Amino acid sequence: MAQQGMGLGAQLLRRKPIIFQRKHHEGEELARNLGTFQLMMFGVGATVGTGVFFVLSEAVPVAGPAVIISFLLAAAAAGLSALCYAELSSSIPVSGSTYSFSYHALGEGVAVIVGGCVLLEYGVAVSAVAVGWSGYFNELLHQLFGWQLPVELSVSFIPGDDGVATGGGINLPAVVLIALCALLLIRGASESATINAIMVVIKLGVLVLFTVIGITAFNADHFSDFFAQASGISAAAGTIFFSFIGLDAVATAGEEVKNPQKAIPRAIIGALIIVTSIYILVCIAGLAAEPAEWFGTEEAGEAGLAKILENVTGTPIWATILAAGAVISVFSVTLVTLYGQTRILFSISRDGMVSKKFEHVDARTGAPRFNITVVSILVAIVAGLVPSDYLWDSVSFGTLVAFSVVAISLMRLRRSHPHLERPYKVPLYPVVPILTVVVCVYVLTSLRPITWLICVSWLVIVFLFYLGYGRRKATLNTYTSDEEIAEPIHPELEK
Repeated sequence: MAQQGMGLGAQLLRRKPIIFQRKHHEGEELARNLGTFQLMMFGVGATVGTGVFFVLSEAVPVAGPAVIISFLLAAAAAGLSALCYAELSSSIPVSGSTYSFSYHALGEGVAVIVGGCVLLEYGVAVSAVAVGWSGYFNELLHQLFGWQLPVELSVSFIPGDDGVATGGGINLPAVVLIALCALLLIRGASESATINAIMVVIKLGVLVLFTVIGITAFNADHFSDFFAQASGISAAAGTIFFSFIGLDAVATAGEEVKNPQKAIPRAIIGALIIVTSIYILVCIAGLAAEPAEWFGTEEAGEAGLAKILENVTGTPIWATILAAGAVISVFSVTLVTLYGQTRILFSISRDGMVSKKFEHVDARTGAPRFNITVVSILVAIVAGLVPSDYLWDSVSFGTLVAFSVVAISLMRLRRSHPHLERPYKVPLYPVVPILTVVVCVYVLTSLRPITWLICVSWLVIVFLFYLGYGRRKATLNTYTSDEEIAEPIHPELEK
């Protein structure tokens, strides 16, 4: 093996040559068959989920009508990260997203930690979203047919005050959802992207319908005391921020996109514009139909957008339509998030950090079949047995770390690789990446201590695995010299 005797410190700091992934891989390749529109729908599909259906009942009581500004602030914060992703994805169009970017920019040690964070983020998010989908699905069954699945088959364990289970069993709908998503992904990314695009169009249509009906009940008095709760604007923005999580899923598809250097930035920015527009329209329509005080009532918390439509139209049929929209919405979120998880693990496998079985690509479909199967089984077990309340904070931790590292990686590559081809460049550099880091660190500090304990413990396990396996098996060990590792610039870029 090459590079015998390299110390741990040197190995943690070594960076992956960009030429190693820009031209080809020693490992297997994914099929490039995704277009800009499909990729944009990936971003929208992963972002517009359960949050938009219930976030108003959490944010409006805090900021009042000025919650509209909170949505704009949250969109700006997410947009900062999206711009950073757009530049890095255009210059390094590979699978792996934040993990791959940090490996090229900051070194193997940071990549290992970031890889652990994004695996946690995507894996736990799939489970948590599937659990949420189960509730919507059961509610839709009740509205359509008047019956529901029993608690023992639709809810995981119900903890009592002492943490001991007092009811529940296995969340079967969540397990079935993940199985369906896995089957779609095994068929290939193109088929999955097409189905996702259809579901995204449907759920956007439901939200546009809500907007149109809500605006018909417009009452200017609901906006008269606009800044009465202005002190809560930033707090509400923090709550709303997590409704924008998912835009980074676009970057995980870097190796399956036609013309990725142009398509990925367009898809990320396009998805951000669509998501921001629909969120603000839904917010305005909701406030137009109901006063800010109403959103703090029990009625608003339980019924959400469906209750607003029922109040405006006088018929409960809209509850059924909104429930159906939520079922479709969360299905697409689960599909895209599971996709992102498998592509990140694919990149980690190709770098030798985990078994090479996870990078094996099916010759017929071009999909990593073994990878998808194993990941789906693991997240299905979690979704079937663990309530979502125990999962969401871990998703937030992984996402915020990933957003921060992307911004830092961008600044590092701007200095270390000034001649790297960048079809898209972040505007107002270095203000945008610096603000991204500041915002993400600020939100990270607000997470509960138990979340930090769980996530840091997980990262310790990841690093120990690296010391025992990844360090010895890393693909960079096959390089013959430190100079070869340190030379990432494509020769044509130096002319």
